[in-house]
Amino acid sequence: MGVGENFRIFCDNLIVPNQSDISYRYRRITRRLNLDFWGVDSETSHSFYVGSYGRNTAIGASDLDVLFQLPYSVYERFNGYAGNGQSALLQAIRTSIQNTYSVTSVGGDGQVVVVPFTDGVKFEILPAFINKDDSYTYPDSNGGGTWKKTDPKPEIQAIKARDALYGGNLRRLCRMMRAWKHEWQVPIKSLLIDTLAYRFIETWEHREKSYVYYDWMVRDFFLYLSNQNDTQTYWSAPGSGDPVWSIGSFQYKAKRCYNISLEAIKYDSDNMSYTARGKWREIFGSKYSSP
Repeated sequence: MGVGENFRIFCDNLIVPNQSDISYRYRRITRRLNLDFWGVDSETSHSFYVGSYGRNTAIGASDLDVLFQLPYSVYERFNGYAGNGQSALLQAIRTSIQNTYSVTSVGGDGQVVVVPFTDGVKFEILPAFINKDDSYTYPDSNGGGTWKKTDPKPEIQAIKARDALYGGNLRRLCRMMRAWKHEWQVPIKSLLIDTLAYRFIETWEHREKSYVYYDWMVRDFFLYLSNQNDTQTYWSAPGSGDPVWSIGSFQYKAKRCYNISLEAIKYDSDNMSYTARGKWREIFGSKYSSP
């Protein structure tokens, strides 16, 4: 197989499995919350996927982030608590979901309700209230309780639009870089991967080409990552402009993998495809097309 076919198989291997099971669980959770907080029997209203799965850049189904919009009257009720109404709101969400799924907990970050399943998948439900500018206010129960703001829809739309403009290349690049992140244990947020890939692909000269150019795309993106300012503390997310904070230095590992990608490309040009595939697997792990 050629380079293009190897990368096509690799990208197919990164598609989230069991999406029908995910959808079934999402619809049951949404229906329960709608019944208890809106008084409507709907499996889809007032909720949507956020995070990597919402942006369609995830490669695994271990963590599913869902935002559930609540009526403003619920905000008024819990905001009026004498102490930590945010924690009380999360407990109310937990109690509601327990009518459908018996095991739930409030997440360690004090902002979500976690619904774990025996197959390793877990849903993280973020209760939120829509603002006049279409952003959302959500509870943070830490430190006595505060309200915070998030704006995921413009981020989702920005990634979707640019991915469509360039033939699906943006989301595939984001997924490939998640495989690298996991294989090399890179300290970089998933949203920062998406943010930097979004910026990179806008000016990459082969952005409208497909799999046969993916070895160059990966090479050039590693170089782009390695050239990011290592003292920069945050980048602005596409769409929302919200800060995406650095959690560590990713530049050194990006440079190492840039050099490995140069080796892989050289081996391919010398018709040493078996050795080249081994180099790509060194970067991306076992999901890359088997040698």
